[in-house]
Amino acid sequence: MLIGVPKEIKTHENRVALLPGGAADLIRHGHDIIVEKDAGEGSGFPDELYIEAGAKIIDSAADVWAKAEMIMKVKEPIASEYPHMRKGQIIFTYFHFAASEELTQAVIDSGAIAIAYETVEKSDRSLPLLVPMSEVAGRMSAQEGAKYLERVHGGRGVLLAGIPGVLPANVMVLGGGIVGVSAARIAAGMGANVFIFDISVPRLRYLDEVMPKNVTTVFSSESNIREMLPLMDLVIGAVLIPGAKAPHLIKRDMLPTMKKGAVVVDVAIDQGGCIETAKPTTHDNPTYIIDDVVHYCVANMPGAVPHTSTIGLTNVTLPYATQIANKGWERAIIENHELERGLNVAYGKIVYKDVADAFDMEYTPMEDFWKYLSKI
Repeated sequence: MLIGVPKEIKTHENRVALLPGGAADLIRHGHDIIVEKDAGEGSGFPDELYIEAGAKIIDSAADVWAKAEMIMKVKEPIASEYPHMRKGQIIFTYFHFAASEELTQAVIDSGAIAIAYETVEKSDRSLPLLVPMSEVAGRMSAQEGAKYLERVHGGRGVLLAGIPGVLPANVMVLGGGIVGVSAARIAAGMGANVFIFDISVPRLRYLDEVMPKNVTTVFSSESNIREMLPLMDLVIGAVLIPGAKAPHLIKRDMLPTMKKGAVVVDVAIDQGGCIETAKPTTHDNPTYIIDDVVHYCVANMPGAVPHTSTIGLTNVTLPYATQIANKGWERAIIENHELERGLNVAYGKIVYKDVADAFDMEYTPMEDFWKYLSKI
């Protein structure tokens, strides 16, 4: 299979979808790799390393898209890339379809085969291709929140750790998954009082046993959030429903109850955000203020630490990419249910129900999709 790796063009997205070592592995399996010029430069992997691995460097992104049978990316295609997508072409990347009807329609119209990192799912419901980036984003959310609490960035002027005789900051973490636990550990390690919310009592019981003593578990209900929100200096949104739009846990009318200069970091922004006033921002312009509350909603947080992020991501995506390349996408998803869950849109059909539900679009169950595919 001819596999193409275009350079990421989302603002300040410096990650790359395939390491030189990963390219060498795929080449050993008999595949050809083309990489857009300087695609790995931002992550610290220059073209020379790809050439040494046996990949071919291509000057033009359009040529990479036009030649490749499978495109490996990090972030979802943006508008300027939509015309490059074509019928039957495999695109393996983070899509987060539920956050963008425009993207969903563009992929439907293209006829491309969209296999989404974020919905590849193991039998235990874990999401292996989300874990490393969730760990990065969770850890970053605490340090970014701490930074934007500084007065020079519009915050309250609060030091997360406090000092002897001065109370530390209060931090609310919404969600007890990978992002939330990573955020809570870093915030707690910095000395803050951390309150981690989740709807699963068994999960809260587990977190109560393993988290540091300055982390308190709280059952996530609207009444508990409303009661505690006015006490918080920093709120980190870490809610995830795989493939679906995130629920709004912080409602618009709650914002005025918060402290002036408090900060919210919505890590769920890729899936629409769990804070009603959240809208995607970029590393160029990461924050905005509503009701005197600083909002940090960068949609590709791990892109700020691309070397770490790229290695972490490609460690987990390469085995799945190898299966797709070796077997073809149809056989790969038939033989691996984890990859089948990753298939979101193919040949103009939405086969992942939560994506269809997000925009009230037509959903095609997999059994009906196979029948459709056999006729085209």
